Amino acid sequence: MTTPTPLIAGNWKMNGTGPALSEARAIAAGAPTAGVRVALCPAATLVERMATALAGAPVEIGGQDCHSQASGAFTGDVSAEMLREAGATLVILGHSERRAGHGETDEQVAAKVEAALQAGLEPIICVGETRAEREAGRALAVVTDQVRASLPGSLTGKAFTVAYEPVWAIGTGLTPSLDDITEVHQAIRATLVEMFGPAGAAPAILYGGSVKPNNAAEILALPEVGGALVGGASLKASEFLAIVAGTPGV
Repeated sequence: MTTPTPLIAGNWKMNGTGPALSEARAIAAGAPTAGVRVALCPAATLVERMATALAGAPVEIGGQDCHSQASGAFTGDVSAEMLREAGATLVILGHSERRAGHGETDEQVAAKVEAALQAGLEPIICVGETRAEREAGRALAVVTDQVRASLPGSLTGKAFTVAYEPVWAIGTGLTPSLDDITEVHQAIRATLVEMFGPAGAAPAILYGGSVKPNNAAEILALPEVGGALVGGASLKASEFLAIVAGTPGV
């Protein structure tokens, strides 16, 4: 069975204006050229400038969200086609901050995945439980249900990534135990194989939620952890590259 190539993706969220491109250039200068995929997902206003600034570098560019429609009267939204034209090759979908702050449902996430595929973007599809759901013993059920409902069948044979982000760990400095991370990632893998057959072994499963240079290596070494979706630490080249360096085999 082929092991998925690890992916370390930085989610800049609503941070970064033009001067922040200097950090992106520093990341590109230090990024490995083999053994790991490195990606940065800046705000939509920076996607084209970052893609231009890092042209030819071993760093992929992604968006943080897209609309499910290709065009239309959707003020303030960005389509997958727009991201692709700006130079993105990836897009984060279903992030917990979108689900919680914008009320996105699994069905809406699945529709956005369809739009991303139509535009030729590789989706990074986020799932994860709240603290209350974990304390109630429902973490595995919640996460696997999200996987089943957020990933459409059209993903069969396509490149995609799933990111497990325990909602209560994002930006809090808290992380689940290593055993808990392993348990959820293995459950996600089993669900992907259930849904897509042997092809379900191909996508990388990322961990996200307070990933830092001091905990990245031990998390990235866990079974079925195929990379990381990094928030705040991706805004600083030194921190992000330290996380990349913790990827097994790099």
